[in-house]
Amino acid sequence: MSFQEIRYRPVFGRVLAVVTVVVCALGIVALFLTEPADALRYVWPILLVAALAWALFWRPSLLVQEHGITVENVLRTRFVPWPAITAIDTRYSLTLHTAHGRVSVWAAPAPGRHRTMGLAPKDFDGVGDTARGPVGELRPADALTTASGNLAQLIRGRWERLRDAGAFASGVDPEASTQTWHWGTIVSVAALGAATVIGLVV
Repeated sequence: MSFQEIRYRPVFGRVLAVVTVVVCALGIVALFLTEPADALRYVWPILLVAALAWALFWRPSLLVQEHGITVENVLRTRFVPWPAITAIDTRYSLTLHTAHGRVSVWAAPAPGRHRTMGLAPKDFDGVGDTARGPVGELRPADALTTASGNLAQLIRGRWERLRDAGAFASGVDPEASTQTWHWGTIVSVAALGAATVIGLVV
């Protein structure tokens, strides 16, 4: 049976990104209609907000694949093969631990206090043993009814099955892990930030 890839993008973040970009677009139109003489000075901070909204709330995603996990964050995308993972945790966000450091998943932050106040023991039914702490404790973010806990369990399930089947016996190819910086985003935000400062100061 072929493996079915699973991509996760937070719906709330994408809605927030769209709303922010639309508001920024309306703001730019209004600026050019009402203050055309000063529009070129004040349009840059609006564009900066739109660019940040896209990078922070639209771009982040998690892709669970047959041979590993692709984590797309704000400034870079990282591919982590299954054998490279040493632990999965949800303390601040869904985080993959590897021998070379941690890979946090921006798309799956740990839920806030208000979200976890109503959790019940049944929300943790089926959580894998590798999620438990030294005395068997679980974090609220491990609850299967939260995005971080649900995704963590999905990843743990496949990781544990592969580990128990001996799929990691040969280790991990050091060239298998990849990292790609989003230079377009970095340069665009830096340029818009500089244009904002110049426009407001000059």
